[in-house]
Amino acid sequence: MRDMDDLRKEFENFDDKNFAQFGGDGQCATENEVDLKDYPSYTEALYAKLIAPYVSGIYISRWDIKDIALVAGDSMAIHPRKRMFELLMKYATSKENMQSVLDALKAHMEDKIAIYNEFISNYPSSAEVFQPKIDKARKTMKIFPQIIQEYFE
Repeated sequence: MRDMDDLRKEFENFDDKNFAQFGGDGQCATENEVDLKDYPSYTEALYAKLIAPYVSGIYISRWDIKDIALVAGDSMAIHPRKRMFELLMKYATSKENMQSVLDALKAHMEDKIAIYNEFISNYPSSAEVFQPKIDKARKTMKIFPQIIQEYFE
């Protein structure tokens, strides 16, 4: 696993030209709000809202899902990301378990936001890259109570 110094060094070598070759941050031109009810199942709705980095602002890897599950009280093996998320949602069929999953996810997102804020603090020009991701993550976390309300009350 790479440490923070490796990431800092890589970021220092990163410039607009390098960023552009990857198509920016993958943000869509429009950010239409989609209701959770527009999806056939809550697993698909939550996958679209929580796991898609262009929506949530945070990339959540398979290892992240495994860690989130562990913190929430579940244990799972490594599978493809979508399958792992489906397994996590099978665990989160009760209001209490879903709250535990959302709390663990929120803690994970806050950790990522702290890293983004550190980059912004150390490299102020990076704010244009990281601030939109932070804003999306905060917006995503605001729907957590709605998820509980929508599916468990």
